[in-house]
Amino acid sequence: MAKSTSKIIVSNTEITVTHQNNEDFISLTDMAGYKDNLEARIVVSNWMSTHYTVDFLAVWEQVNNPNFNRMGFHTVRNGEGRLFLTPKRWVEMTNAIGIFSKSGRYGGGIFAHKDIAFEFGSWLSAEFKYFLIREFQRLKEDENNRLKLEWNLQRTLAKVNYHIHTDAIKENLIPKRITQQQASFVYANEADLLNVALFGITAKE
Repeated sequence: MAKSTSKIIVSNTEITVTHQNNEDFISLTDMAGYKDNLEARIVVSNWMSTHYTVDFLAVWEQVNNPNFNRMGFHTVRNGEGRLFLTPKRWVEMTNAIGIFSKSGRYGGGIFAHKDIAFEFGSWLSAEFKYFLIREFQRLKEDENNRLKLEWNLQRTLAKVNYHIHTDAIKENLIPKRITQQQASFVYANEADLLNVALFGITAKE
């Protein structure tokens, strides 16, 4: 499970974005620092304890989580466990995957899928949510541009190495005393080995 971490700044608040299982999760703990001076877990629990939030979390899980425990959700929705609901309690009762707590002095805290984090941002402040979305989009654009640059660099290097190898075939693998037609046949076979190794297909394919 590949993981990577990035940082964005929203309204002078540093927020951690972690990428795992091909999805982006944003630190609600960091976001909560924008709201008053309350402890982050209290801010998040106050948000989670409303009927609207519980219903939103349930909709997200039903769409994205085939193992979502609907009976557990109804138990929470009808009152038991909803008062001061925590991410840990929500996960235990519903088998949720959209929000989780991670321990650790550095990099720990409460994280939520970006869809859920944006909803939390709405609860914090409409202005905060707007700038959160802008900064998140900027982060994704920077990542995409970097990936394109890396891909183009790898493609260029592969092309350079390919020509070096094919020149080596001409100079070292083709016997001197054969006809031009025979030389072309040997060169094509050896070059196709390189094509398969570098690109996964032959020149003809």
